[in-house]
Amino acid sequence: MELNELIKCCIQRDLWAQEQLYHLFAPKLFSVCLKYSKSQTEAEDNLQDGFIIIFDKLEQFQFKGSFEGWIKRICINNILQKYRAPGVFEIVSDEFPEIPEIEIENDDISIDFLLEIIQSLPDRYRLVFNLYVIDDYSHKEIAEMLGITIGTSKSNLARARQILKDKIEKHREPSIQLKAK
Repeated sequence: MELNELIKCCIQRDLWAQEQLYHLFAPKLFSVCLKYSKSQTEAEDNLQDGFIIIFDKLEQFQFKGSFEGWIKRICINNILQKYRAPGVFEIVSDEFPEIPEIEIENDDISIDFLLEIIQSLPDRYRLVFNLYVIDDYSHKEIAEMLGITIGTSKSNLARARQILKDKIEKHREPSIQLKAK
């Protein structure tokens, strides 16, 4: 069945079509949810919540542009909505230290480790880092999406990069084991 036909069937609340759409896009959307969540369990919850919203808003899709982009934006906005509480994105400092880019060789650090340290970032840093570095949003767009200032976005990105840099450097250090005499 063609995607547009599948979407139309989903709008009619056809459970078989909804299941097919879910299986078609769940893996891609799960990776999006994983980037913005603290854990795999939270990502699974965000994926389910995202699909509930997608099925509720499906009749708003106008069959123009990318359907995948449309549902990805719904998932991201759903996750960001959970973090829009006052105080989550407070500015710690107006100074934005220059953080050097981190060079990672392919065999140097595993993807699992990178995902783990990104997920361990405080919410405000993780969200801004993912939006800016991975999904290529501008600081202006991030500020609008999260209801923060551009300066806060820049500050949170700088802090996220510093935390990640420190964790990667610590991971690279050879572990020293003290031997008891």
